[in-house]
Amino acid sequence: MAAAAAEYLPPPPSDPDSGIDGVRMTWNTWPRTKLESSKCVIPIAASIAPLRPHPDLITVPYAPLRCKTCVAALSPFSQVDFPSKLWICPFCLQRNHFPPHYAGISESNVPAELYPQCSTILYTLDSGNNGRDRMGSVYVFVLDTCMIEEELGFAKSELKRAIGLLGEDVRVGFVTFGTQVHVHELGFEGMSKVYVFRGEKEVSKEKVMEQLGLSGGRRVGAGYPKGGAVAGQNGFVSGGGGGGSGVDRFLLPASECEYTLNSLLDELPTDQWQVPPGYRALRCTGVALSVAAGLVGACLPGTGARIIALVGGPCTEGPGVIVSKDLSEPVRSHKDLDKDAAPYFHKAVKFYDGLSKQLVSQGHVLDLFASALDQVGVAEMKLAVEKTGGLVVLAESFGHSVFKDSFKRLFDEADQSLGLCYNGTLEIHCSKDIKIQGILGPCSSLEKKNSAVADVVIGQGNTTSWKMCSLDKTTCLTVYFDISATERSNLPGNVNPQLYLQFLTSYQTPDGQTFLRVTTVTRRWVESDIGSEELVQGFDQETAAVVMARLCSHKMELEEGFDATRWLDRNLIRLCSKFGDYRKDDPTSFTLNPSFSLFPQFMFNLRRSQFVQVFNNSPDETAYFRMLLNRESIMNAVGMIQPSLISFSLNSPPSPVLLDVSVIARDRILLLDAYFSVVIFHGMTVAQWRNMGYQNQPEHAPFAQLLQAPQDEAQMIIRERFPVPRLVVCDQHGSQARFLLAKLNPSATYNNAPEIGAGSDIIFTDDVSLQVFVEHLQKLAVQS
Repeated sequence: MAAAAAEYLPPPPSDPDSGIDGVRMTWNTWPRTKLESSKCVIPIAASIAPLRPHPDLITVPYAPLRCKTCVAALSPFSQVDFPSKLWICPFCLQRNHFPPHYAGISESNVPAELYPQCSTILYTLDSGNNGRDRMGSVYVFVLDTCMIEEELGFAKSELKRAIGLLGEDVRVGFVTFGTQVHVHELGFEGMSKVYVFRGEKEVSKEKVMEQLGLSGGRRVGAGYPKGGAVAGQNGFVSGGGGGGSGVDRFLLPASECEYTLNSLLDELPTDQWQVPPGYRALRCTGVALSVAAGLVGACLPGTGARIIALVGGPCTEGPGVIVSKDLSEPVRSHKDLDKDAAPYFHKAVKFYDGLSKQLVSQGHVLDLFASALDQVGVAEMKLAVEKTGGLVVLAESFGHSVFKDSFKRLFDEADQSLGLCYNGTLEIHCSKDIKIQGILGPCSSLEKKNSAVADVVIGQGNTTSWKMCSLDKTTCLTVYFDISATERSNLPGNVNPQLYLQFLTSYQTPDGQTFLRVTTVTRRWVESDIGSEELVQGFDQETAAVVMARLCSHKMELEEGFDATRWLDRNLIRLCSKFGDYRKDDPTSFTLNPSFSLFPQFMFNLRRSQFVQVFNNSPDETAYFRMLLNRESIMNAVGMIQPSLISFSLNSPPSPVLLDVSVIARDRILLLDAYFSVVIFHGMTVAQWRNMGYQNQPEHAPFAQLLQAPQDEAQMIIRERFPVPRLVVCDQHGSQARFLLAKLNPSATYNNAPEIGAGSDIIFTDDVSLQVFVEHLQKLAVQS
């Protein structure tokens, strides 16, 4: 089998994600009809990176021309009639006149948006207020105080460091919570002033505004303030009682409140409420987030604001409760969720869904930094974080590098900046006969229906327009398409062989400037009965593996009793049956085209991954893994499914090796990049030499370099990634070697131990190896 020969090949090193369009598709030639697309097994989907930076991206200082019928933007694929000054929209074929300021257009003088290389172009949009109403970002820190002194100390020191990194025009708010919620009035001089909300009952946005004295406070849009309110700086209005009664009391520029905040943090104690023995602390996370959402909503509707929650344990009080106060009752597990034995789960999910709708309507973001040994409720909060495009980091402690380094990256302005932007909307136009099923990723449906909406919904569907409260340069979305054409409408000879897709992403930078990024791509239709070879050559197996992983995770969350392994196996068998080359009932004759040769191996690793095998993970961890799978680039997501492995030895330069237990050797160091963790694994001999201190002796300089090389490589990976992965340094036969062994193909187990060479390793498992998996696949694929 060709796939068997190629079964261990690492993915190609080049990164197709980095093209100017930032679009990758499962199929780069599309079947013409619904029936033919269903026979392709793998869904037709596109992974898009709306903000991916590229050196060739052109920015123009004006708005795009739009089609008067379908509102698609002018692009290099529009037909232009220069003498008549007309352009024809490739989506609806409407003829549009160029406006008067395009009068000089000719074949030798075309605007940038018609250059063939400008399939992606960036337009600068006028915000309509000449900068008067512009303001920097807003960060409201929400800090959990129900922690031990040491943990709270770690969190406070990181908060101080973050505040020192903020720009002068960034506004900061501060909320703490334990049994009750405390909103700190940072603008009150002379003493600390706090507004207290009870933690046991839900509090509405209106109630928050009323209690904080902000009922009259609102933000002025373009133009003049109405009524008797007085416009303050940055477009704020102080309502009712003079200059000191508006939002300035709670949200101050970082430069003005840094000293106040640092003093406040120095004096901040852990939650003072007594916790009886055998009980959990009373923690009202849900109310705290509601109050923070009400605060930013009351003060800053429509402005880029982030609620940054630092949570150190489960919610046990008020809305959003995930577990009772009694320590004898454990936090819900996957088994409890499967058996419907988690009494608080659905109520908490419903609460956070309501909070997500409020935040999306305000255009604000919820970021979650959860650091605890127990679960904190990430599974319940997932909707609110994902729908608002928030960031999520899960760590064991606020003192752990995973939290500390990730938290610092959020505020970095240099090369390590995440490139955060706000108030994004995505609009998709597609050719006739293409329908949009929905999007999996950090966005929310705007319920804008038209003829391009499919009947079947996947993720955020029933729309052609989505809201992204926050997006950054790595944000990635997966769009699922459907073909609506039937055989009857497929009349050869008069149909365009090309199909077109256009993605329009508008967003606002932290300084208030608005941009519109327009990406238009084209692909070919093929009649799959006659163009099967063209279809095969257009298959992108990496994108297909990620699209299947995202869809499988989505189905596991949505469909009760969904058997993920069986679903993946059936689809893989159908795919190999359809596109494999074989004689019926002869497994030895089976070969796969190189375009598909890595796909069985991706599916083998996906079946064993944390996305499908949830047995050893908590619901919080599973939710965390799935949120990152849905928002990362194809290359990063492939690394989550099938980690990369590099070998370092004295005899050869560093090189990629097979993800197999057979590559373990005494005199090797292995570096595993599993995305969420980076593992440096020392062979037995290398570990002994290191323990004897050979690296410190001048005559053994090459050995010192060998030890240092994987460390340098690991640091390079860690520096470029968000969230920062966990670094595990371990030795062969050591307890932490499990981090590597769990990811390797078990080609050597206790069943065939006598055949294993000296210095290698075995895995104690009953899991099938890749070879056995491929043999079974061949048998089933060739069956009559």
